[in-house]
Amino acid sequence: MMIAKPQKPPPSGGTNLASCLVATIFLIFILIAIFLVYFILFRPQDPKIAVSAVQLPSFSFSASNATANFTFSQYASVTNPNRATFSHYDSSLQLLYSGNQVGFMFIPAGTIEAQTTKYMAATFHVQSFPLSPPSQPLSVGPAAVSNGGVIGRVGPALEMESRISMAGRVRVLHLFSHHVEAKTRCRIAVSVTDGSIIGFHC
Repeated sequence: MMIAKPQKPPPSGGTNLASCLVATIFLIFILIAIFLVYFILFRPQDPKIAVSAVQLPSFSFSASNATANFTFSQYASVTNPNRATFSHYDSSLQLLYSGNQVGFMFIPAGTIEAQTTKYMAATFHVQSFPLSPPSQPLSVGPAAVSNGGVIGRVGPALEMESRISMAGRVRVLHLFSHHVEAKTRCRIAVSVTDGSIIGFHC
């Protein structure tokens, strides 16, 4: 007499559903972990610009017609805090007097490696320009500015403003490209007697 062996029941649908739920939860956890790592370690940040010095290698002031022309030099450092290379391609340096542009130059495109600082120097000649509109008095002031602010009366001073703008992109993990930008402004006071920098404040 033969005895039939009991057959195992087929796997229930509930077991398959539970396995799918576990796998889904695990994938969601992995995605959240990747998201947190990306935004904590690789979150794109704007570069930092610090102006260290301003010079006027040559300076000429004409008191008869109240005009000035000079060579302008500015030295700055640009720090890239990101964990990826910063590629800048749309950058410039402006020099303004009484809100009007008197000098301008493009900053050549380039790259700054991850978490490094690059030092830059820009020099250009400013053509002769009137220090004030004909209908207004000469726009020179007796007060100069420095890194600590106003430092007192030091004689006639020509007050200007420089603006640096750097724009570009950071490519994170070689997959995602993000636009970043850095800007800075500096007030500059120049002695009209000899063109020396009385002070600047950024």
